Formats: sequence, C-alpha cells, structure tokens
Amino acid sequence: QVQLIESGGGLVQAGGSLRLSCAASGRAFSSYTMGWFRQAPGKEREFLAAIRWSSGYSVEGRFIISRDNAKNTVYLCMNSLKPEDTAVYYCAASTYLTPRVPHEYDYWGQGTQVTVSS
Repeated sequence: QVQLIESGGGLVQAGGSLRLSCAASGRAFSSYTMGWFRQAPGKEREFLAAIRWSSGYSVEGRFIISRDNAKNTVYLCMNSLKPEDTAVYYCAASTYLTPRVPHEYDYWGQGTQVTVSS
C-alpha cells in the first residue's frame, strides 16, 4: 500500500514557475514508476510525466519530473506557466515500466490545485 500526498500548488502569474512535490509513504517507493497527471474542469485526466529510477519522460517540454528515493518524494518542476495549465495536479504510483494512462496506475494522491492567472 502506498499513500501519496501532493503539495506546492497555488496561484501563479503566467510565465511563472512552480515545483510540485509528492511525498509517498509505504514500502518500496523506489520500485514504483511515479507519474504526474492533471485534470481541468470538464476535461479528462491528462498524463504529463513519469519517472522510473532516474529515467524520466514528459509529454510537456516545460515540465520536468524528478525523484529523490531517499526522501520518498517525486517532483514536478513547471516552467513558463500558462493560464491553460490551470488544473488539479495529481501524482500516482504504478508497477508498469512506462505507464501513460490512468488505469495503469495503482495509487493516487488527492491532488493539488494550480491556478495560473493571465
């Protein structure tokens, strides 16, 4: 069992940056692929990035995923934020190697709101 708690969301002006954190509790954090998704009102949950060990990949070049296994934490650094980045951001844990869709993830955090003002 893995519990995930996101933090670092908030209100930021367009062009700004934020770093989201996701702290995990439970065993074997380093064995999970960790991912970030977001969901805007009325839209489907959207895959952003994932990382297994130190190898990460992102579908958005402005967003960089990283992890610190010693701290059981995964991060998402978001740069050059735009109003369309406004959403609830979720982290999730998966046993898949390269998971990109929600159903491939086993555990989810409660989400953190990111609002980008124009």
